[in-house]
Amino acid sequence: MSKNIAIIGASYLQLPLIEKAKSMGYTTHVFAWAAGDVGESSGDYFYPISIIEKELITQKCREIGICGICSIASDLASATVNYVAVKLGLTGNSLEATERSTNKYYMRKTFEEHGDPGPVCIRIDENTDIDTLDITYPVIIKPTDRSGSRGVYKVENVAELKKYLKKTLSEGFEKKAIVEKFCKGTEYSVEYISYKGCHSFLALTLKYTTNAPHFIETGHLQPAPVDEKTMEHIKKTVEHALDSLGIEYGASHSEIKIDDEGNIKIIEIGGRMGGDCIGSDLVYYSAGYDFVKMVIDIACGKAPDFSRHSDTFPVESVFIFDNDDIAEFEKIKAEEPDRIIKVLFYAPENIGYTTDSSNRAGCYIRKYKKQE
Repeated sequence: MSKNIAIIGASYLQLPLIEKAKSMGYTTHVFAWAAGDVGESSGDYFYPISIIEKELITQKCREIGICGICSIASDLASATVNYVAVKLGLTGNSLEATERSTNKYYMRKTFEEHGDPGPVCIRIDENTDIDTLDITYPVIIKPTDRSGSRGVYKVENVAELKKYLKKTLSEGFEKKAIVEKFCKGTEYSVEYISYKGCHSFLALTLKYTTNAPHFIETGHLQPAPVDEKTMEHIKKTVEHALDSLGIEYGASHSEIKIDDEGNIKIIEIGGRMGGDCIGSDLVYYSAGYDFVKMVIDIACGKAPDFSRHSDTFPVESVFIFDNDDIAEFEKIKAEEPDRIIKVLFYAPENIGYTTDSSNRAGCYIRKYKKQE
């Protein structure tokens, strides 16, 4: 049996996937636009083909003779993963499920049809008459087909909607956006693995974000502190929504909000592992599961391995935005170095220039320390 595995994307987010696949004895074939990213040199073979070039990647993978294809933390990459898997008869989600889980408008329509809780949305583009929209402010505007907080704004009135619409549309590929009611509440993400349509819960993540208008994620905590009743409600809600979308294989990352009355709203669900180290690192430290290995096993047609290591503890990912964040990072390094588990990247030159998740100034993982 072939031990060639294709990995879509070469950024630092894909590095855990590349390294894990190599440790499992696979020969890694990495596809991405050449940009000097770490995955270009860490994989066994690199092909400078954009991840949106589905047909070219399919052709090359057929020539190589791969046994599986995967990616983590990218909606755009997951669309190519499933396309190639379908074309080559490998394990992946259907093209229909892929469209529903990568296009926010189709996702919202699917949730409405199946009774999954979430805000009602309207799809708009540059030709929409904004003055005639029947909406109640505040609302969130976001591109239909991007992730990572790109083009996301909270707007309070018609004037702001008109102001931000062009910026939002410019971030998307199909140049369309959705407008939906702003949901209040505490934000979480829910990490699952699915195999043959059976969904297994791995972890619940508490999310910290910047304020309006962008809501860029500043950090995460696992396990999220919720009571047992709330946890069961979350699991039931998310599993139903995964069925609605048709996600049957691989990782999923569900973003939800829970208000003061305990009502859950689904913000969105990606048929892939969460980015920002949530799936690749936090799940391993806080829950003991090797989530990345599960993704590889399923991509190669094998059942996921649910064995757990015993050395688990609460853990946080922390993103650096400003000089205060740098000072906190340096203080912990000096006074409590054992708390810092891993430094993902450190780019202080980005201080003051962060506009979305792609250009934050640093990220590190630390053991959680409850504030007195």
